[in-house]
Amino acid sequence: KSLPNQGKKKENVRIEAFIKKFGSLVPRRYSYVEIKKMTNKFNDKLSQRGYGSVYKGKLSKSKRALVYEFMPHGSLDRFIYDRGLHHRSCRLEWRTLYDIALGIARGLEYLHQGCNTRILHFDIKPHNILLDENFCPKVSEFGLSKLCERKESSISMACARGTIGYIAPEVFCRNFGGVSYKSDVYSYGMMVLEMVGGRKNIDVGVSQTSEVYFPSWIYKHIDQIMNLNLNGVILEEEEEEEITRKLIIVSLWCIQSDPSDRPSMTKVIEMLQANFQSLIIPPKPFVSS
Repeated sequence: KSLPNQGKKKENVRIEAFIKKFGSLVPRRYSYVEIKKMTNKFNDKLSQRGYGSVYKGKLSKSKRALVYEFMPHGSLDRFIYDRGLHHRSCRLEWRTLYDIALGIARGLEYLHQGCNTRILHFDIKPHNILLDENFCPKVSEFGLSKLCERKESSISMACARGTIGYIAPEVFCRNFGGVSYKSDVYSYGMMVLEMVGGRKNIDVGVSQTSEVYFPSWIYKHIDQIMNLNLNGVILEEEEEEEITRKLIIVSLWCIQSDPSDRPSMTKVIEMLQANFQSLIIPPKPFVSS
């Protein structure tokens, strides 16, 4: 009877030794005062660009930490998808949606053009866009990202990466062309369409089969866009109508099947800031993701 007890004691000793050596496996929560101390009062800022602010901090025993800015409004998805009565209180004004779309475009432009080495995100979607107290967007979640030399026109990939509904066609089928920063442009376009429509682009829950793929539906009705009841809001103000049309046309350019037909994020910013009358309606996209 004593042997099992002795074995259990030895096991407990090993567990205690492991915890003492490596610490608890449960993530530790730090207070604001502790973070302020480890970052030397936030004096060592590593970067502040389109994807947010990052500070360098140091823990005990010479361990280092990166501290990301807290985003009080959470992610973009909670403000654009219709979730019934709760969603109505979270709905954003069209001007705010436009500013968010423009801010995301600037963040992606920095990743694609502003760094010495180009950064391809590969998972642009509403869930990965964080909003600060002023609804300024920050691109987050770089777990699937890849680095690409600026002189390279495309990169090689062993397998597809990203989230269904936002993946560019060339990522999973090379017949559409090479994988490049234009793949992020496609994901951005799909996301902006969801911001406009207030729904998933691929929605199996709609009553009409023709409405399952929202980009096709909205392209079919683009001439009637002035009277569309998007996001449950009837557009009456001229500025709102122009913003909506502009977001739709820009996003339809971004989701063109051929990567070479998609604009760069620099061009996207120019289009968003241009007069609506100067924009050209693009060809109908051939495939969905």
